[in-house]
Amino acid sequence: MKRIRELTLQSGPTSPQCQIQHGGLPAVVFSAGGYTGNFFHDFSEGFIPLFVTVNALFPSDRDIVLVVSEAGDWWIRKYADLLRSFTKHPIVVIGNGTAAAETHCFGSATVGLIYHGMATVNPNLMPGGQNLTQFRLLLQETYGGGGRTGIQNWAESGRRRPRLVLVARPMGIGRGLLNEQEVRAAAEKVGFEVVRFLPRGNTTLREAFAVMDSADAMVGVHGAAMTHLLFLRPGAAFLQVVPLGTEWAAEVCYGGPAKAMGLEYVEYRITVAESSLAAKFDPESLVLKDPPAYRGKDWSKMWVYLREQNVRIDLVRFREYLETVYEKAEKFMRKNG
Repeated sequence: MKRIRELTLQSGPTSPQCQIQHGGLPAVVFSAGGYTGNFFHDFSEGFIPLFVTVNALFPSDRDIVLVVSEAGDWWIRKYADLLRSFTKHPIVVIGNGTAAAETHCFGSATVGLIYHGMATVNPNLMPGGQNLTQFRLLLQETYGGGGRTGIQNWAESGRRRPRLVLVARPMGIGRGLLNEQEVRAAAEKVGFEVVRFLPRGNTTLREAFAVMDSADAMVGVHGAAMTHLLFLRPGAAFLQVVPLGTEWAAEVCYGGPAKAMGLEYVEYRITVAESSLAAKFDPESLVLKDPPAYRGKDWSKMWVYLREQNVRIDLVRFREYLETVYEKAEKFMRKNG
């Protein structure tokens, strides 16, 4: 929160002279600061609450102006298409260029976004019961050109294997998959066509959407890149590998949203033997035996699980999960192409 600009609301008989008029349009004011730059938080605290706010307060007319603080040029560029899906008007950035020195006037302003929880759209609080599936439709309209492109019907294309997207993590940042090649080979043996996807800073969201939209299943180790589940078609399968100590975060950040999206969700919780932490700590250490007790209320202790831990999957045990996901993915493929 220290990186979030504090806005002060004032009322009085007079106001500063308007230098830029927005025709009486309403403004929606929010921050792109905080944990911006982390793909999960960009959506969980940014675009999903923006979707909630706009559809809850302006359900029939999106003729609004977005006013954003802490929005870097890179953020505007990366999410330009998605921002345009919320408004046809130019974005006003506080503290960048003339917006910092000029007085903008609107008919009204909504300051802050409505937040339902991590990556959550609560249908009970939305007009018409909208949920994450509708948010995914917005992503489809934004990045999919209104329909799937370059992917033929399963029967017409002759494709006989479900497509599994293996979401990779760079090594050296924690939660890396130490035997990724073996995992890929195991998935191919089960019957999958495996596509490796390693999102990078220059990977466009349109490219990422195309990869995920073509998938029948997705697998990866818990981390921000799992946010790409929002790009999967409802009904596809999602297998999340959960490292030690990340069980709560895995469920709240991705397990719950996956179910809300209508995905076939499968969770693989690793054993101590599959964690690189087993070689660093005594077997009786709370780090290994009881992560919640070790962490307590001190979230900083999560660092050991998030940054110091890598995963080497037990291929014999993992095969059972792959087979379960394969059955779900094949059924989905035959139904949806």
